Amino acid sequence: MADTVRWLTPEEQRAWRGFVRLQERLGGRLGRLLQSESNVSPADFAVLVHLTDVPEGRQRYQDLARALEWEKSRMSHHIARMAGRGLVVREECAEDARGAFVVITDAGRAAIEAAAPRHVEAVRALFIDHVTPAELRVLTEISERVLRNLDEEAG
Repeated sequence: MADTVRWLTPEEQRAWRGFVRLQERLGGRLGRLLQSESNVSPADFAVLVHLTDVPEGRQRYQDLARALEWEKSRMSHHIARMAGRGLVVREECAEDARGAFVVITDAGRAAIEAAAPRHVEAVRALFIDHVTPAELRVLTEISERVLRNLDEEAG
């Protein structure tokens, strides 16, 4: 196996480690801001964003878990906690007795509506304001290409 490993070049390693550090630090900072200013965890925010992006604010458990890249147990536990706080509800699926939907509540909508402006301000201040429009376009192209590849591998 060691003979077939394509080790990263110094340039590749610098780029990869910089990307990972950026993602970790930016995610940590945004998460702390969300929690302290809006009382919404990054995981809550991710669920609520996905639910506000779909018709009727409802999505099948399995589709939401796949979109978030979460294991089934993490999804179940987190949705149960969010339901306990009134942010979402679980609805059984009439067509499939084994399936269920996660549905955003009015309280969940209020939470994301309160958190989103603060979040976007932080995203701008911590990231967007520090890259040029051309750099942003390149980042978009790179992200979309890598995500397409990940989707193809998963499919």
